[in-house]
Amino acid sequence: MRAPGVGRGIILLFTLCCIAAGCSREKGPLRIGLAGPLTSPVGAPMRLAARMAVEEINRTGGVRGRPLALIERDDFDSQDSAVKVAANLYRTDVVAVIGHVSSGTTLAAAPVYNGGATPVVEIAPSASSPELTGAGDYTFRLSPSDAKHGATLAEWALGRLRTARAAVLYLNNDYGRGVREAFTEKYTALGGEVLMTSPYLDSPLVVGPYLDRLVADGRANLLVIAGNRTDAVEIIRQARARRLTLPVVGGDGLEGIEADGPAAEGVFLTAAYLPDEDSPKAREFLTAWKRRFPAAGNPNQPAAATYDAVYLLRQVLETGGPRRGAVRDGIARLGNATPGFEGVTGTIRFDPRGDRVDAHLVVGRVRNGHVEPAEHP
Repeated sequence: MRAPGVGRGIILLFTLCCIAAGCSREKGPLRIGLAGPLTSPVGAPMRLAARMAVEEINRTGGVRGRPLALIERDDFDSQDSAVKVAANLYRTDVVAVIGHVSSGTTLAAAPVYNGGATPVVEIAPSASSPELTGAGDYTFRLSPSDAKHGATLAEWALGRLRTARAAVLYLNNDYGRGVREAFTEKYTALGGEVLMTSPYLDSPLVVGPYLDRLVADGRANLLVIAGNRTDAVEIIRQARARRLTLPVVGGDGLEGIEADGPAAEGVFLTAAYLPDEDSPKAREFLTAWKRRFPAAGNPNQPAAATYDAVYLLRQVLETGGPRRGAVRDGIARLGNATPGFEGVTGTIRFDPRGDRVDAHLVVGRVRNGHVEPAEHP
């Protein structure tokens, strides 16, 4: 037989342990998911920026005394992997997920984050597909859509470059078609003429016949490449070999092209962030980045947007707490019921469909291996 009072002692001990465990959870780290191609040239800076933001926040006391912690998952820019990563992060105790990077992986993961009994916020730093608009109540994006990139290119080409006859080569996927459609619509509405729109696949890349047609026609004074960096470099090389010296413009798919040598010189591209931008937040971020990662080169747009996302989440967690629904509501109220968040990439506020309102976008030009704001053509 048990001695009298032993049962009550066990119950009391159990209760005290439960209380202690609860207190421990309340003081433990607040976890944020980070998902993307974290080992790729595009995604690696995103990881560094997230780590830097978390380090800075934790040095100043975290959030209500609780540190932030990252749960990092590499999706290898694969839609199948993105779905698996999303399912894995959903099952953890993350308060939100920053990711994914490309439009395809972000769209593939969105139903996972928005589903189930406890949906979790997905903040996409750089996904630009128009299809992401309204992907779910818990999905938000920090970059402009392809439609804005295409329209901005059209306005720049006509208003600043004074080119009135364009040829468009576009990667035959969601991104390329989106930029092509927006550019063509805006360019023609403003009085320009699109002489040719030609699709291509990037494996293998076959554009020679299109370039030969341009040479034979001789009327185009602008070449638009609605594709990726590697495609653009090869297209430019083939164009120059045919003595086509048209100005070349492209969207944010050309990010990083400045590292590709002479072929990239003079190329114009749209960007939601450039390291040379002159704002207090941008200067502070770049200074901190170079101090923390002196060998990493300049941060890219996914890095700057990810840095903003971590600090945005800190603000939301400070005011509304870590419950997933409260995090979502706090983000949705930015710029509506509450002031917008002032970040490296500008003021952040969202419309009811999760798109960023008045998303910052500039045109850059490659000069001597760097991209700088293209103030003058």
